Amino acid sequence: MPPLTPLEPRRALAVVAAAIALGSCGGNGTNPLDNPATIANTAGTVNGQKLSFAYFQRCVMPVLAAQLPVTINGVTSNASCASGGCHDNTNGTGGALRLVGTAAAVDPTSAPAVIRASDMYRNFYSAQGEALIGSPEGSRLLNKPLVRTVLHGGGLIFHDESDANARIIRYWITRPMPAGQDEFSTAAANLFTPADVATGACNTD
Repeated sequence: MPPLTPLEPRRALAVVAAAIALGSCGGNGTNPLDNPATIANTAGTVNGQKLSFAYFQRCVMPVLAAQLPVTINGVTSNASCASGGCHDNTNGTGGALRLVGTAAAVDPTSAPAVIRASDMYRNFYSAQGEALIGSPEGSRLLNKPLVRTVLHGGGLIFHDESDANARIIRYWITRPMPAGQDEFSTAAANLFTPADVATGACNTD
């Protein structure tokens, strides 16, 4: 075997150094390009519980469809979560939350199959997917408009949780239907005052 040329020892050392560097990648958090430390998800309620469709339709969807003040880079303007540039189902750019802004209200006492075929139910299903049931602190549906622990391309919408609209979303997330009952449970009446899903005012605390 011929002797190494002057450049070959340097190449050999570079290969060894690279191998050592790669071997050190194991999620210890010291390497800025490394995997993050283990993430612990906030505990929610009992698996399988659903949020109320009736409360979503009467109370939450109006918040998502309303023209609200939005602050981006210190500039405030009005926009709707369901608008085309945000979470519109057709051409929105707002990630997983998808909304049909023109969804018609449906009778919450209709057969589940009828409700599930509606655009309003699609909105409900998408919004529920952004909620960690029972844990508003772990729910993107509330954290994003608060710009709390997560980026939001739509900017700051709720300055804090005392905002009336934020309180509606928080209340919905923290009041799932009883275990074993679906999103159409009559227990939803308790989320309104008086306890009537058609005429009661939306509870917020």
